[in-house]
Amino acid sequence: MSERGSAASPGEARRSLLTDEVRALKGKTKVYTAPEPFGAAAGRYFALAIGDDNPLYFDAEYARAHGLPGVTVPLTLVCETNQYAGRPMDEDGYAGHTWDLDIPGTRQVRGGNTYVFHRRIRPEDVITATWRIQDVTERITRSGQPMLIITSKADYTNQDGQLLAENEETIIFVALESSS
Repeated sequence: MSERGSAASPGEARRSLLTDEVRALKGKTKVYTAPEPFGAAAGRYFALAIGDDNPLYFDAEYARAHGLPGVTVPLTLVCETNQYAGRPMDEDGYAGHTWDLDIPGTRQVRGGNTYVFHRRIRPEDVITATWRIQDVTERITRSGQPMLIITSKADYTNQDGQLLAENEETIIFVALESSS
């Protein structure tokens, strides 16, 4: 971004992090569609990794006895995986969705996520994630530093357009304090 957020000394006006360029991000959308179905193995391995031994993820017969057509995956996996994105790894080894924001003179902090799940994910589901920046605001921290708050939302749908889950995410960019 072109304007830098920097700490101001007493009596000096602070430069806003909420530039016209940043304001223009509101409404920006990125869409990713997985190149293949989700897969039973993805759900099984994720369940193992998080220590969840629910038989719905491992035993098709058990899942059918509980009203499902077969195994399912842990609900949060769709929000935690990057397999739908198909992006190359960045310098940190991350290959998932990002807004590619660089706000000089700030540090990035995760502000949290809110999830809504509409239906269990099936191994045969091909996921499309549609991310949209919903809001961009600026606030001042208790220490007087500007912080930029970016709220985005992902809708996860399957190959039939059924809404599976929603993920609202907040990312915060806090201006670095001057080292004077």
